[in-house]
Amino acid sequence: MTIGGIALAIGVMSSAIAADPIKVGSVLSVTGPAAFLGDPELKTLQMYVDDLNNQGGLLGRPLQLVHYDDGSDANKANAFAKRLIEDDKVDFIVGGTTTGSTMSMVPLIEKAGVPFMSLAGAVVVVEPVKKWVFKASTTDRIAAERVLTDMKKHGITKIALLSDTAGFGQSGKAQTELVVAKYGITLVANETYGPKDTDASPQLTKIRNTPGVEAIFVFGFGQGPAIVTKNIKQLGITLPVYHAHGVGSEEFIKLAGPAAEGVRALAPALMIADKLPNSDPQKPVVSAYVKAFEGRWKEHVSMFGGQAHDNFFIVVDAVKRAGTVDKEKVRDQIEATKKYIGTGGEVNMTAADHMGLDMWSLRMLEVKNGAWVEAQ
Repeated sequence: MTIGGIALAIGVMSSAIAADPIKVGSVLSVTGPAAFLGDPELKTLQMYVDDLNNQGGLLGRPLQLVHYDDGSDANKANAFAKRLIEDDKVDFIVGGTTTGSTMSMVPLIEKAGVPFMSLAGAVVVVEPVKKWVFKASTTDRIAAERVLTDMKKHGITKIALLSDTAGFGQSGKAQTELVVAKYGITLVANETYGPKDTDASPQLTKIRNTPGVEAIFVFGFGQGPAIVTKNIKQLGITLPVYHAHGVGSEEFIKLAGPAAEGVRALAPALMIADKLPNSDPQKPVVSAYVKAFEGRWKEHVSMFGGQAHDNFFIVVDAVKRAGTVDKEKVRDQIEATKKYIGTGGEVNMTAADHMGLDMWSLRMLEVKNGAWVEAQ
């Protein structure tokens, strides 16, 4: 190479290094009741931002993660979203661990016009469709229908619903009430608990004393479902126990202990990555994520970190297709996402569907011998 060529190459490299970063905004619940969701979400974003930067960045520019911890407080999430938009001037946002945090951010995001990938579970995040809001994680309505489908298959016709009073639980409660009759199932008991409650025995005692209950469906996230599961065992209740998609991690089994044995819960294929057949289209994706996350952080993966992976890379792919970080163009490309295979399933978005997942993206799992396995 000539001296001039060397100088040109050095100049190009220096230009890339000096390029303004693409700013990835994030508000996650890394502490507080939702910490076991938010912690792996943040670690996943940190890991892949570093990984992309080591590969030369995105569009020849480095990525910069600008992150705030809302402490599982929706009011703080709103304030941090304002900061990301007005002060940090981020190019897109991945976050909103909980439904409450997400929905507190949505009005600001819609007004400012910033592409937003939410990690929350409630259907309200994407229904009705909002121009700038997307999520590649399943909804509570889909979760309710998936659980009810399994109950119907096993001949269960009368159930008790126990949901938390936070946004996720209450939306899940409403969606379950909306679709339960469709499956020939009757709610004979309907109780709630607070997400910060340390004991749900009074509600479970009512359920135990209700005639005809054949199974318990718990709709919540964080530590609450583990407490409920332990209380069920302590009260000697032997009914089948189902959880929605808020407990998909090894942390739930750790918190619930032996009481988790036999519990059924919804989770994506990621939670049984090592048990998937090689023919499963998600096998390469989930296996790569497990290897990367556990190699970096020396801890088990969770579906919540997997959701951060999917939502982040959907935006990355959109930016690549757009060839720019122009917000309108990136938004359009997110909406045009088709056949994206992630840890949570295949995502196919449209103008009328800002999630793009169906009921079967969730697997019905069961705890056996202290580990998640696919339920029969």
